[in-house]
Amino acid sequence: MKLRHLVLAVAALATGATSLVATSAFAQAKEQFFPLLSYRTGPYAPNGTPWANGKQDYLKLINARDGGVNGVKLTFEECETGYATDRGVECYERLKSRPGVSLFDPQATGITFALTEKVTTDKIPLITLGYGLSVSQDGNAFKWNFPLMGSYWTGADILIQHIGAKEGGLDKLKGKKIALVYHDSPFGKEPIPLLQERQRMHGFDLQLIPVTAPGVEQKAAWLQVRQSRPDYVLLWGWGVMNSTALKEAQATGYPREKMYGVWWAGAEPDVKDVGAGAKGYNALALNTSGQQPKVIQDILKHVHDKGQGTGPKDEVGSVLYTRGVIIQMLGVEAVRRAQERFGKGKVMTGEQVRWGLENLALDQKKLDSLGFAGVMRPLSTSCNDHMGSTWARVHTWDGAKWNFSSDFLQADEQIIKPMVKAGADKYLADKKMTRRAAADCGS
Repeated sequence: MKLRHLVLAVAALATGATSLVATSAFAQAKEQFFPLLSYRTGPYAPNGTPWANGKQDYLKLINARDGGVNGVKLTFEECETGYATDRGVECYERLKSRPGVSLFDPQATGITFALTEKVTTDKIPLITLGYGLSVSQDGNAFKWNFPLMGSYWTGADILIQHIGAKEGGLDKLKGKKIALVYHDSPFGKEPIPLLQERQRMHGFDLQLIPVTAPGVEQKAAWLQVRQSRPDYVLLWGWGVMNSTALKEAQATGYPREKMYGVWWAGAEPDVKDVGAGAKGYNALALNTSGQQPKVIQDILKHVHDKGQGTGPKDEVGSVLYTRGVIIQMLGVEAVRRAQERFGKGKVMTGEQVRWGLENLALDQKKLDSLGFAGVMRPLSTSCNDHMGSTWARVHTWDGAKWNFSSDFLQADEQIIKPMVKAGADKYLADKKMTRRAAADCGS
């Protein structure tokens, strides 16, 4: 009896293996795979969850509304990182060999740092929209990294420009105190070189105030703020750190209208628990929010109304949800662009998707056709420029909702480009790597 069971088990395993091979072959032939690193648990979950939901829902939309990309269906699998670098690397190693793998969006600067060398060997691109290594804007040095729509250097530069304008000119910043309250991690430290460069140029006093992750304990930091009385506070936070900072600012009497957050500190989860206590708080914005855009209406119609939504319906169109949609759209359009060169209706390799990311040309007409009118700025990448857009604007919390309070501002490339070039050269020298050959730009 035991022998019979063993034979049946072996047969079942053999059948399963055959089925798995057949499934893998089918996936490789017909499906484009998007690994989705996410964090739905831990102190960063309130922000990571809508971001992840937007990414999933956009993939579902493309399948439901369009039948995929030129007939190629899109598949995905989430892997929970908890925002931890080691778990992010584990997720990457587990998912990188899946048939039809397109790209990775690590959703964390620390994970991005850890994967940057790996993807060079594995030939899989990284999308790091609005985060990651600022120097990776230089596509000649970082072939596989794409910090689309902005970096922490462009964000910090825009904030200094905006504050300077409020003061009547950048020259009026001389003698002012600007404090950076930052997440004590690669993410939080990333804007410091740019702020130090602007400090050198304009003569303001820069105070650096680190906050230990995850940021639930900030009393010491805000005691420093209360003692030094800076003219402005820049908040470089994520997850629970942001709402905690706003509550501490309220408790210590620091004016919220003098606070400016990065675009990862300017979403609904950051202010909704503080409510009127956060009134006047400002943050950078890379995208709009709300359910009016056509792409959001399409998601509601083709995904949520069909019972296929990833999260709650009332979350659709929120700031971070919309950013997730944008990230996934850029990945999908990279696949579409790659198909134009390497074969419509075919599954693209990571190398081919990388070429698509390097040759994105999303002008206003194209964005309108995709349903993104008014959602984001046009974006165009090249071999030299893996960012594609260096614009953002400021929005302000009125106690109940976000309202735009500035026009779009562009980071000063005359300041940033030399810093990017010098930083990229140093990175390459440290890693004993070289820049891409000119001929490689067309490959």
